[in-house]
Amino acid sequence: MALFQHDGQHDSKDLETLIGASVKVEGNFVGAGDVVVEGHVAGTLKTSKNLRIGPAAVVKADIEAANIWVAGEIRGHVKCAGKIELAPTAKIFGNVDSQSIAVAHGAILHGKVTMAGHEVAEPKNANDK
Repeated sequence: MALFQHDGQHDSKDLETLIGASVKVEGNFVGAGDVVVEGHVAGTLKTSKNLRIGPAAVVKADIEAANIWVAGEIRGHVKCAGKIELAPTAKIFGNVDSQSIAVAHGAILHGKVTMAGHEVAEPKNANDK
């Protein structure tokens, strides 16, 4: 995925929306393409494609996206249909629902993580042999 390049670059042909570093968005943002956030967002943020949260971004919103790469800060519930990847500078304060998650050393995740699509092992009873 071009959106998840670690060098901070993205492929402009795949990018539909860029919220720049000087931009503040408040309200319900809904998109159908790739979204890159470098500024501030408050409210809700939904896209059926990929979402990239840049290192200086602050998102105080509930989020839904196909795949998410985070280097900035999120305060809210995160729903990810595919993979969420947290860079070393990422900070998430809220619950995360995802198929899979990758957390780099140094990232902060303060909330409950639920991985959908994976079987939950039932705790064994001490009386079972």
